[in-house]
Amino acid sequence: MKLSSRIATPMAALVLAGLTATACAPQTTNKGSDKDEKSGTLRVWLFQEVGNDPKKKVVDEAVAAFTKQHKDAKVEIEYIPIETRAQRIKAAFNDPKSAPDIVEFGNTDTAGYVKDGGLLDISKEFAAWDETKDADPTATQGSSVDGKVFGAPFFVGIRALYYRTDVFQQLKLPVPKTLDEVAATAKKIRKAKPELYGIAVGGAYTYGAMPFLWANGGDIAKKSGDTYKSAINSAETRKGIEAYTSLFKDDNCPAAKCASMGGNATVTAFASGKAAMAIGGNFSRGAVDAGAAKGKYAVVPLPGTAAGQIAPAFAGGGNIGVLKSTTKRTLAFDLVKHLTGKESQRKLFEAMGFLPTFKDVQAEVAKKDPFVVPFVNTLSAGTKFVPVSPAWGQIDASLVLPTMFQEIVSGKKDVAKASDEAAAKMDAAFSAAG
Repeated sequence: MKLSSRIATPMAALVLAGLTATACAPQTTNKGSDKDEKSGTLRVWLFQEVGNDPKKKVVDEAVAAFTKQHKDAKVEIEYIPIETRAQRIKAAFNDPKSAPDIVEFGNTDTAGYVKDGGLLDISKEFAAWDETKDADPTATQGSSVDGKVFGAPFFVGIRALYYRTDVFQQLKLPVPKTLDEVAATAKKIRKAKPELYGIAVGGAYTYGAMPFLWANGGDIAKKSGDTYKSAINSAETRKGIEAYTSLFKDDNCPAAKCASMGGNATVTAFASGKAAMAIGGNFSRGAVDAGAAKGKYAVVPLPGTAAGQIAPAFAGGGNIGVLKSTTKRTLAFDLVKHLTGKESQRKLFEAMGFLPTFKDVQAEVAKKDPFVVPFVNTLSAGTKFVPVSPAWGQIDASLVLPTMFQEIVSGKKDVAKASDEAAAKMDAAFSAAG
């Protein structure tokens, strides 16, 4: 999705979407360092945005505040491409001499990097940081594994329902209050305006489909001892799959056009005026405002199966952590605090549209900017996360769930067969991950 400088750019959008690169580098042999030097140069790797200047300005201000307090410290920032992050970061785990001290990583990367042994357990430092009393548990879930914290949450990304106010007013349609009403409303719009998708959906839009599964009581996987077991073929999950895939018909979003669409394409369809509804993130605002839908839309939480309910959304986002190989543990975490603290997150919201990970700061920005309210309300209603397992990277990169959705909407397989096959692939990945 094309995002403005005020909103997360395509690079950050990949993290928010939860895309995880699979392990291409060898397992780390890094045992960590016992040193804790209080001076010297800290090397930092952060993600490169397509509109990076606003982010760089916030980061530079945080670094300036840090070096003002630490006269004997220097900071070197390098912005790395998100597409090749896994290869570079995993290679750094194995080469402490060339590795950074601090790194930004997506929250779906956490479990894999922890298994590789490259991230430092910062639970003690994180708990002692006074600002973390206001941390949103949704965000810290994505930076933790087995109760240990391996990164400070940097931002969070949440999806909700975008809809065209002019279309709804013209057709005298109320805003849907349940998922069934979303489907029914979409069909009414498509019938009245066949040039529009009622709601843009995508067969490759995993994180747009998940709320349908979760709202119906289903899940991706369940913890089973020290590993996970797929729940994608449970009765409840299948009900959610049926609800989502039922939208890929000529009376809403034809499978021939929509089966291959991902999250970016669905948001683009809405932004360009080709859809009356879409599931988009707080980070999609720039793309929508850059299109034909600007000034003609509103956002509400995606409803659940009953009126008054909010469908659980996937909580995407990013973290900043310390590598185990650092020789400046205390100094590194203090810089992490400057980069991810409340002041920096306020500035990042203003500069990039990144939703803060502190509850009080979320409330502040929602008060200033009503656009944020449905996303904060979705967060407050309770979000869900992907399995905290290194296997998720393989499952996601192998397109297990998109393949399942696409086979169903194309008519190649029914829900039962497609979900059984997806479950088998997932369980094989979980078993291999240990």
